[in-house]
Amino acid sequence: MKMKKIPMRMCVVTREKCEKRNLIRVVKNKEGEVLVDLTGKINGRGAYIKKDIEVLNKARKNKILERTLEINISDALYDELEKIINE
Repeated sequence: MKMKKIPMRMCVVTREKCEKRNLIRVVKNKEGEVLVDLTGKINGRGAYIKKDIEVLNKARKNKILERTLEINISDALYDELEKIINE
């Protein structure tokens, strides 16, 4: 029986490859809005972050997502990411 391929993506904070389902995608669309993409299908520039509160705090402290997406990110988005991780 053929094994199903598991999509792998890299976390922008830890730089480690993980399964796509263990990551959260943050997207900057053409209008310059930054959104959390739980479906993985929103058009735009995406960055993946690991579902870990320590990784999120490191991203917030070092502004890694802001550098990756080249846009300022509000605290509300970080709070939304924290809420998703804690669920």
